[in-house]
Amino acid sequence: MARRKIANTLALAVLGLLMERPMHPYEVASTLRERHKDSSFKITTGSLYDTVAALARHGWIEPVETGRDGKRPERTVYRHTELGHREFVAWIDELIRTPGGDYPKFMAAVSYLGALTPQAAADALTERAELLQQRINEMAQVLEATVGAGQLPRLFMIEGEYAQHVWRAELSWTRRIAAEIHDGTLRWPDA
Repeated sequence: MARRKIANTLALAVLGLLMERPMHPYEVASTLRERHKDSSFKITTGSLYDTVAALARHGWIEPVETGRDGKRPERTVYRHTELGHREFVAWIDELIRTPGGDYPKFMAAVSYLGALTPQAAADALTERAELLQQRINEMAQVLEATVGAGQLPRLFMIEGEYAQHVWRAELSWTRRIAAEIHDGTLRWPDA
């Protein structure tokens, strides 16, 4: 598998939105936030404009027009190029087919859970479980307000369903490990 010229997942989000219609970067950011995709992609103004510049530099998108609305700054509207469309589709296909080499911070931290005292580890896991439950509930509200209300097709928010399933699995595991610490079945080595 060849290394991608652009591997930033924010580029994936930009390319995905430009499949719908040409947009300027500010509209891209607003649309991502409206659709609650800022939980899937880290969106900052600087990173978005850097990403758009990289996509244009590599020929994946191109400017369509630049205009000014009143006293607002000039805004450049971009669209996919043929190359950008091919790269986007190939990238999506690759990401869906191949389990990634992601390095989640939580997994890294869990590998050193024994650095905490049993009580501190159980407390941290319990607090994480509460926050995971809160995330699950919030995503359920977002999905109901968008998909359930007919605002967006389910396919446009399907990553929210995926996130809920991942969080539920993590919640179940986290609660189980906290319980094993409390009941002593997960033993800590002697100091």
